[in-house]
Amino acid sequence: MKTIAFIGLGAMGKPMAVNLIKAGYSLTVFDICTEAVRELTGLGATGAATLPEAARGRDIILMSLPNDAIVENVLTAGDGLLSASHPGQIIIDVSSVTPGHTQRMAKAAGSKGVNYLDAPVSGGVSGAAAGTLTIMVGGEAAVFEQCREIFQVIGQKVYHVGPVGAGDTLKLVNNLLLGINMAAVAEALTLGVKAGLDPKLMLEVISVSSGRSYALEAKVPNFILKGNFAPGFAIDLQHKDLAMAIQTGRELGLQLSMGNAAQDLYREAQDQGLGKKDISAVITLLENLAGVSVRA
Repeated sequence: MKTIAFIGLGAMGKPMAVNLIKAGYSLTVFDICTEAVRELTGLGATGAATLPEAARGRDIILMSLPNDAIVENVLTAGDGLLSASHPGQIIIDVSSVTPGHTQRMAKAAGSKGVNYLDAPVSGGVSGAAAGTLTIMVGGEAAVFEQCREIFQVIGQKVYHVGPVGAGDTLKLVNNLLLGINMAAVAEALTLGVKAGLDPKLMLEVISVSSGRSYALEAKVPNFILKGNFAPGFAIDLQHKDLAMAIQTGRELGLQLSMGNAAQDLYREAQDQGLGKKDISAVITLLENLAGVSVRA
C-alpha cells in the first residue's frame, strides 16, 4: 500500500485525511495548525515538523490548501515539498486554483521528475467527511490509474477529465454555474414574493419545472426558507471561485458577462459583512431592496 503525505488539514483536508487513515494508509501529515496535526496523530498518522520531512520518501503527496499563492509557496519555496521530492513521486492537488497556475506547478514538479495531478473536489465538508466527494482529475491517465484507489477512498464519483489543468477548469465551470444560478434563484424568488406569491409554492412548482437547479432545490428549503445562512458553501469561497473563472476567461480572451454580474452581488454581500455566510445569504441583499422576506 502506498505511503502518503497529506498537507493542509483544514475544513476539507482533515476529513479526507481521516478517511485515508481509516482505510489503512500510512499517512504523514503537516499543517501550520499544530492542533490539527495532534488530532490526526491521535488517530494513527505521523506528524511532520517541516514540509521536506513530510515529503521525503513518500509515494504520494496530497495538498488541500486555500489558494494558489500558498500552493506555490508550499511546493517551490527553498524549504518546500519539491526540495525533498524524488523522481516518480506523485503530487495530487485537491485545492481549488486556476488551471494556468496548476500547469505552472506541474512544470516545476516535472523538472524534478515528479508527476502532478490536479484533483479539485465538489461536495463540501459533509461530502469530505462521508467520503462521497465528486473528484475531477487532470493529468496523465497512467498516473491517475496509480492513484485511483486513493481517490475512491475520499470520493464516490471520480472522473479523469483530461490533461493537467483540466480538473481545475471543470471545477471552475461547475462553480461558475453554481454562483450564477444562486444569484438567479435569489433574484427570481424575491420578484415572486414582491408580486404576492408564496415562496413554498414557488419552490414546489419550480422544482418540477424548467427553472429547477441545485441552487433552488438545495438552498431554498434548507437555507432561505428557514432563514438559516450558516455555511454550507461560504460567500467568500464563491467569490474566490468566480474570480478564478473570470481570470481564466480573460486569459482565454473570453468575457464572462453573467459571471461578472454574479460576482458583483457576492462582492456586495462581502461588503455587508456576509462573507462567512452561505451563498444563499445573497438573497438578503435583494430582500432589503424589495422590502420583502422570502421565508416559509
